[in-house]
Amino acid sequence: MAVNHYFQGGDGIGSDNEKRLIQDLIVENLKIYGHAVYYLPRTLVNRDLILGEDSASRFDDSYLIEMYFETVEGFQGEQEIISKFGLEVRDDTTFVVSKRRFQEQVDDSANLMIDGRPNEGDVIYYPLMNKFFEVAFVEDQEPFFQLGSLPVYKLRCKTFEYSSEEFNTGNADIDQADDRKSLDTTLQYQFSLEDGTLSLTSTSGRIQLESGDKFGNPLYLIQEEYDDITTDGDAATSIQTKSAYADNLDLDTEAGFDTATVSDDILDFTESNPFGEVK
Repeated sequence: MAVNHYFQGGDGIGSDNEKRLIQDLIVENLKIYGHAVYYLPRTLVNRDLILGEDSASRFDDSYLIEMYFETVEGFQGEQEIISKFGLEVRDDTTFVVSKRRFQEQVDDSANLMIDGRPNEGDVIYYPLMNKFFEVAFVEDQEPFFQLGSLPVYKLRCKTFEYSSEEFNTGNADIDQADDRKSLDTTLQYQFSLEDGTLSLTSTSGRIQLESGDKFGNPLYLIQEEYDDITTDGDAATSIQTKSAYADNLDLDTEAGFDTATVSDDILDFTESNPFGEVK
């Protein structure tokens, strides 16, 4: 007998009953001192196997779970710094979550990139601050084998930097981040295809738009070589275009003279020293 079986049972130090008691106490403390946050698993859409990233990833689900905000005195990291890109906010923090509660609330229902644990790249939404944090590293060995077990995950997080991810969780508070920051807007006219069907009196295709005129006729993006085209016999819709020309023609029209020719006379390089009187 290598160890005293009165004090140790199962794997490691402590009995199985003591380990379950520790887990129960941790869960109870997290519910008392922790905060309700939403865990958002990342869904990969088109992962770049070379760079190891997916710029088109999205978040389709959110799971409410209690976590302890470990940095109670403030954020860690570099925080607010001025860089060559302007003001950057690099607030870091650490969330503590029970392994058992994570399995019950998230792992059993979510489609995780790696099952069984939180994943780097997933996002935590903290409603109290209305702030998003991205999981940068998952520490699973602190505290180190307490009674022979590892009861919690420590999620080391950084401020989430939005890069065109889609939020479709069904939670309005979360999804509005996509609406507020996304550059993917819906314009009045949208392209439905790049090579439309034959139309008008021409023999070439057109780029067709999803909208039409008040008569129900489709609108088309006309090529620049056309000057005046009518879509029907009674001139219900008339689209005028102009051939491509240089932008400086508009400048000449506004100035009233040939700006390109006149500008040649501004600098006179016939002088021996056009930049000063020093010989």
